[in-house]
Amino acid sequence: MQNGLLVVTAAATQDDAAGLARSAVRARLAASAQVHGPVRSFFWHLGELGEGEEWVVLLRTTVDRYDELEFHLLGEHPWDNPEMFAVALERGSAAYLDWLTRSTAQS
Repeated sequence: MQNGLLVVTAAATQDDAAGLARSAVRARLAASAQVHGPVRSFFWHLGELGEGEEWVVLLRTTVDRYDELEFHLLGEHPWDNPEMFAVALERGSAAYLDWLTRSTAQS
C-alpha cells in the first residue's frame, strides 16, 4: 500500500496559486507543488452555471500529512469553499516515494 497523495486545488490568479504552493512546501506539508494554467473552468455556483479562468495547484504529500495540508490550504485560500481533493498514488518508484515521505516528515 502506498502512502502518497496528489492533492488538487485551484485559485483565481497565478500569484494566489503560487502562494498556496509555496507556503505548503515551505511548511513541509507537501514535498512539491506545481501551478498550471490558466485553465478555463465551468462549474455550478450559487445555483447558476459559472465560467472563469483558474490556476490549478497540484501538491504531493502523504496520507499522514493530508489533514494538516488541508487545514493550511483552507486557511490560506482566498475562496470560502475552494475545490480540494486528494487522489491516492497507487504506484510509484521506491526512490520517489521515499523522497516524498522524507520531504514531508515532521521535524
